[in-house]
Amino acid sequence: MHRFASFRFAAILAAGVFGFLVTVPFSPAQEPYQILDHWKIGGDGFWDYLTVDSAAHRLYITHGTRVEVIDTTSGKVAGQVTGLKAIHGVALDDAGKFGYISDGGANAVVVFDRSTFASVASIPAGTGPDSIVFEPATQTVWAFNGRSKDATVIDAASRKVVATIALPGKPEFAAVDGQGLVYDNIEDKNEIVRLDAHSKTLTATWPLGCDSPSGLAIDTAGHRLFSVCDGKKMGVTDATTGKSLALPPIGDGPDAANYSPTRKLAFASCGEGVLSVINAADPAYPAIETLPTARGARTMTFDPATDRAYLVTADFGATPAATAEHPHPRPSIVPGSFQIIVVGRK
Repeated sequence: MHRFASFRFAAILAAGVFGFLVTVPFSPAQEPYQILDHWKIGGDGFWDYLTVDSAAHRLYITHGTRVEVIDTTSGKVAGQVTGLKAIHGVALDDAGKFGYISDGGANAVVVFDRSTFASVASIPAGTGPDSIVFEPATQTVWAFNGRSKDATVIDAASRKVVATIALPGKPEFAAVDGQGLVYDNIEDKNEIVRLDAHSKTLTATWPLGCDSPSGLAIDTAGHRLFSVCDGKKMGVTDATTGKSLALPPIGDGPDAANYSPTRKLAFASCGEGVLSVINAADPAYPAIETLPTARGARTMTFDPATDRAYLVTADFGATPAATAEHPHPRPSIVPGSFQIIVVGRK
């Protein structure tokens, strides 16, 4: 989905809900996260997924009809991938050479060169490709198509579609375990699916116990999945059995989830303007921090190499009155106000 375009996000903005700081004590080894910087990027249009390349110190952000490439050492724009229609996600191969963009407006996956940012191929996908991941064990790219409710599997070497897998509903964020398993939240069924990249089949469908799951993160060592849901809940699922492990509280209007394997923390970026931090090392999964970020900062990524999170938002103007044609109007975006919020520890 367009992370700025969802109805529940517009409702949160219209209500003018803002974040607060939960005063939960931290251990000396685990100081709280803070906002370290704001990077002004500018430009207009909606935004969607963020993807970090730790080794190259780059951040990829889908922004309307282009991908913004940010140097994370300076906060400056390093380049753009342009000529796109209505883009959603970016996946990166494990060789550092190519990236893959889900272009929902073109019903295609666009391949680009990560050294020049030039597009080198366009591969037909299903209808409305949204989330996209690179699966390293099979060297395949998986595009999850929101409107056709299926997954397009592409062989990275040949750039050919090798499978189309039907899904039980509308897919949202996806995650891989690095060993050939792919997971995806099914938003309209409150489920999560497991797919086998080797056999290219759907092998399990599990209920989540929370509504409208969007963001998904994985703990590969601990075999756990973290799904952010409506109702201020994060669903924690055993990635092997599908058993629900916990439903810790998070902020309102979440969209993205991430996980720190070093600190064993799960994150949820929420549209009300907070970043929720969950202690996944504790069997009770307590929320240990609710960091105020900014109105609308509901999508993010996390760089485990630097222990930093990156969130995006913009400044907002007035929300138009609802009409029969537009019952859930979105607030206006102040032109040129698109920005990245950098979160970390001092």
